Amino acid sequence: MTAEPLTRTELARNVARAIPAGSYVNLGIGLPTSVANFLDPDNEVILHTENGMLGMGPEAHGADIDPDLMNAGKIAVTELLGASYFHHADSFAMMRGGHLDIAVLGAFQVSATGDLANWHTGATDAIPAVGGAMDLAVGAKQVFVMMDLTTKTGQSKLVESLSYPVTGLACVTRLYTEVATFEINPETGLTVTELFGATTLHSLRALTGLQLVDATS
Repeated sequence: MTAEPLTRTELARNVARAIPAGSYVNLGIGLPTSVANFLDPDNEVILHTENGMLGMGPEAHGADIDPDLMNAGKIAVTELLGASYFHHADSFAMMRGGHLDIAVLGAFQVSATGDLANWHTGATDAIPAVGGAMDLAVGAKQVFVMMDLTTKTGQSKLVESLSYPVTGLACVTRLYTEVATFEINPETGLTVTELFGATTLHSLRALTGLQLVDATS
């Protein structure tokens, strides 16, 4: 347990530490892209971006910026030794064909059974942005979600059932937030594995209204 909730940098570092060596991984648009900056180069995690690159490195800065090297979020990135490039259709074939070990995605909501909502809030003035999220949600062997646990108005984004349009059903295996980490398993239920700041299991249960298994000790 840490003294304070995790910052976004600490959250990205926490996710990076959890990715096994040798994994093929897609980092979703938004907060997940920052995970690339904290991967241990000795572990040789191979990053895939849906616009057609395998072997992506950390974000590029200054003289390292190449306008031809962008991730799916239009952020300048570097390439690692052995990087390759391919057609968009081939990239989606990798995603849909079960070739990715992990997809790290953001979310508007995650349900207690691992359902994911991350492309549309359903609001009439919202701009839907599904991108490749549905393909990643059903194609990756594991889906890690990174998100704030609550909305700006203090409502839990970890819910009993989704109220936003669905991206994928029962696809999320792990949820990383600034105050807790959760494992989602249909056999063992929703398990809290880490707590940060002043957060307690009791406060999480009160906030989410969910039955939570304690695996923090």
